[in-house]
Amino acid sequence: MNRYNKETCVRLLNRAFEDREEERKRVTEIIADVRARGDKALFDYEEMFDDTRLTQQTLRVSDEEFARAYEEISPELLASLRRAVENVYAYHARAGRKDCVQTDSEGRTTGYVVRPVRSAGIYVPGGTAPLASSVLMGVLPAKAAGVGRVVVTTPAKSGSVHPLVLVAAKECGADEVYKAGGAQAIAALAYGTESINKVDVIAGPGNIFVTLAKKEVYGQVGIDMLAGPSEILIVADSFADPDHVAADVLSQAEHDKLSRAIVITTDAALAEQISARVEARLKELPRAQIARESLEKNGGIILVDSLQEACALADEVAPEHLELYVKDARELLPLIHNAGAVFLGGFTPEPVGDYFAGPNHVLPTGGSAKFFQVLNEDIFTRKMSVISYTEGALKKDGAHIVRLAESERLHAHAQAVAARLTSEEAK
Repeated sequence: MNRYNKETCVRLLNRAFEDREEERKRVTEIIADVRARGDKALFDYEEMFDDTRLTQQTLRVSDEEFARAYEEISPELLASLRRAVENVYAYHARAGRKDCVQTDSEGRTTGYVVRPVRSAGIYVPGGTAPLASSVLMGVLPAKAAGVGRVVVTTPAKSGSVHPLVLVAAKECGADEVYKAGGAQAIAALAYGTESINKVDVIAGPGNIFVTLAKKEVYGQVGIDMLAGPSEILIVADSFADPDHVAADVLSQAEHDKLSRAIVITTDAALAEQISARVEARLKELPRAQIARESLEKNGGIILVDSLQEACALADEVAPEHLELYVKDARELLPLIHNAGAVFLGGFTPEPVGDYFAGPNHVLPTGGSAKFFQVLNEDIFTRKMSVISYTEGALKKDGAHIVRLAESERLHAHAQAVAARLTSEEAK
């Protein structure tokens, strides 16, 4: 793996979302077309991009298609999927929806109540592998939040959706599944078509066209985040097994050529061993070409003087996945403020979070962990303020409110309060 200084590490990983002009223009055109022509535009783009000819009768996945999908999944795989569903749902449900409304001794009631959005659209990518885990991570937080209608859209390559994706959607309780991908699917979810009713929130990862489409429709609907290529940063000391670190590096590098994998270590000998093990593992990896290009362009090892320095650098980078592969990982956790997800210790490789542990794997990238949060049930809820004053409470606060409203020259605001007060109390 490449060797870099600290400044290069920040440049490699802490890259803002790229709003590429050519792709943005194309996405804007697609969204406008779907808004104007509805299903017809959606069908045209599905045929153009995914080699799939659709009609209003075949757009939505049917009960028969779900039944066939179950027949193609092994009992062992279904059992593993169901365990994962249990874990992910239990994790997102345990937070609950906590209202916070209080009344003080003078009759002022203030607070908020938590309400789920009415509908959510979950985008599931349809690239080179079936991403059933993305179904779980999108649908289950929405279900845990109490969303009444959860819609999944996913590309149907050459007319079909991978059976594992369909089984996952059914196991998670998705209410509707549509064969639609790309910017056209995001447009359909945001604005609605003849066959797909619009939603309130869109969540889930996707390629540059999906991400730019989410950015374009934000405001019409809510979104979770603007995600970029996958990334991992591993802080390792002499306690770390170099072969395990190499395996973890490649677990992200194999995603695509734009993925980013960085190791920060205090141990020069470990750095050499990790490099050697990465090379050895690359020879056995089916996606070796993708992983190698990812590492050559976006991967590397940085040597630092202390774990405190490593954590400070990690905090500046704000990576999507941060592994603390050190002897006393929990002691370092208080030093970390900016990361999508933190994995502690030598027996918590990143894929544990991708598939099974419970916390979500849809995470902020490119340094956006400094202001975006992991996809969770809160994305699908709203805090709605509640205010109630008794007559006595209004009389006690009324003069202050009138005075502040008049200072802004909003006299009708002031009068709405003053009308409820005696002339003496309003002075």
